[in-house]
Amino acid sequence: MPAVSTDSLGYKPPDGGWGWVVVFAAHISIGFAYSTPKVLTIFFKSIQQDLDASYSDIAWISSIMLAVMYAGGPISSMLVTRFGSRPIVVLGGLMGAVAMVTASFADSIAALYMCIGIIGGCGLAFNLNASVTIISKYFLVRRPLANGLAMAGSPVFLACLAPLNQLLLSNYGWRGSLIVFGGLMLNCCVAGSLMRPVLPRKPPAQKLQKETVSCDRKAQASRCLKGFLDLSHFKDRGFVIYLIGNIFFFFGAYAPIVFMSSYAISRDVEEYSAAYLLSIMGFVDMVVRPTTGLVANSKWIRPRVQYLFSFAVLFTGVCHLVCPLMHTYGLLVFYTVMFGVGFGMVFALIFECLMDLMGNQRFPSAVGLVTIIECFPMLLGPPAAGLMVDVYGDYRYLYLMCGAVTLTGGVFLFIMNFFNYHMLDKEKKSRARDGESRGHEGVALADEVKEPGDTPKPEVEVKHQEPDVPMSEHVKKNGVSV
Repeated sequence: MPAVSTDSLGYKPPDGGWGWVVVFAAHISIGFAYSTPKVLTIFFKSIQQDLDASYSDIAWISSIMLAVMYAGGPISSMLVTRFGSRPIVVLGGLMGAVAMVTASFADSIAALYMCIGIIGGCGLAFNLNASVTIISKYFLVRRPLANGLAMAGSPVFLACLAPLNQLLLSNYGWRGSLIVFGGLMLNCCVAGSLMRPVLPRKPPAQKLQKETVSCDRKAQASRCLKGFLDLSHFKDRGFVIYLIGNIFFFFGAYAPIVFMSSYAISRDVEEYSAAYLLSIMGFVDMVVRPTTGLVANSKWIRPRVQYLFSFAVLFTGVCHLVCPLMHTYGLLVFYTVMFGVGFGMVFALIFECLMDLMGNQRFPSAVGLVTIIECFPMLLGPPAAGLMVDVYGDYRYLYLMCGAVTLTGGVFLFIMNFFNYHMLDKEKKSRARDGESRGHEGVALADEVKEPGDTPKPEVEVKHQEPDVPMSEHVKKNGVSV
C-alpha cells in the first residue's frame, strides 16, 4: 500500500510526542468498545433467571449492541469530521455510562434492548471510530505501530474485565454490577479529553477563502455520504466473494462467545473458572493478531493472502464443530485457545484482505458498505443460536450450527478465491497478449507505408536568413535611437 503523502494531509503529522498519549487514550476507548459486548455475557445467566427470559431473548442484547456499533460507524465518522474526535469520544463514554446505569433499573428484557443495545451500542460506535480517526491525524510513518498498540486494547480489556465482572456479579448482583461497570466506562471520557486535536500551521486565511472552505466542506460531506453507499462495488468479483464469506462468518462468530460461560457452567465448571475462559481467549488473541500480521506480510503469503483468510475462517468453523466433544474443563480450555487462534487470525486479516482487493482509493467506501451489511448476520446470529438452545435444551446444537455455518463460509472462500485468482491471472495474460498484438500491428502498419529499398531522407528546413547587420544599423532601421 502506498504511503500517504503529507501534501494530501495538508500538514506533517508529529509521529510522536503527544501522539503517544493519544494512542494510550485510544487503547482505552477501543478496549471498551470491543470488549463490552463480550464481557456483559457474564451477567446473562442471572438476567435470564431474574427476568424469566429465554436464551434467544437474552442473546438479542449483545446482538443489538454489536449491530448498532457497526452500523453507527458511518454516522460517527461524519460527526468526527464535523466536530473532531475529542467531543465524540467524551459523548460516547457518557452514553455508555448512562446506558449501563439505566439498564440496572430495567424490569423487562425490552428495556435492556433499548438501554444496553441501542444507547450503549451508539456510545461504543462513537468511541471506536473517533479513536481510530485521530491516530491517523497524529501518525504517518509510525502509523502501523500506533494502530497496533491501540487495537491491542481489545484483548487486554477482555482478559481483565471478564474476571472483574464475575467478581462484581458475585458481590453486587447483575444490577449493582452494571452500575459499577457504567462508572468504569466514564474512563472513556477521560481518554477522550486526552485526544487533543492536531493544530497544523497554516498561512493567515483571507476573507475570500472562507466561503470556498465552507463549500469544500459541504462537498466533502456529500462525497463522504455517497462513498458509504457506493453500490458499484458489487460489480467487483473479489468484493462479492469476500462479502459472502464474511456474512457466513459473522453469523456464527459471536454466538459461541455470548454463550461460552453459560456452556461451561452447564458442564459443571465453577463460575469463576468459566469466566476465565474469556480471559484466556483474550490473552491468545493478544498474541495471535500481531503474529498473523507478520506472517501475512511475508513475501510468500502476501501475494495470496486471501487463502490465509480462508483458512482462518475454516479453522474457526472446525473448532466450533469439535466443541461438543469437550467434556472437561481442560478440554474447554483447549477449545478456547484454538478458538482464540482462529478468531484472532480472522480479525487480523479482515481489513487487510479488503484492502488487498479494493486498493487504497476504494477502501474507505468499501469498508463502510461492508460494515453496514455485516450488521444483519451479526444481529441475527446469536438469537438464532439461542433459539437452538430453547428448542433442544442443549448448548451442543448451538456450537454445531455455528460451526457448520462458519465452515461453509471457509470452504466457499477457498473455492471462490481459487477461482478469482485463476481469473485474475487469465485476465492479466489476456491484457498482456492484447498489448503485444497492438504493438505488432503498429510495426506492420509502419512497414506497409515504406517501400522496399527506400531510405528515409532527412527533411531540410529552408529558412530565410537575413544578412548579418550590425546592432547599431538594426536599431536605426527600426526607428529607435540609442
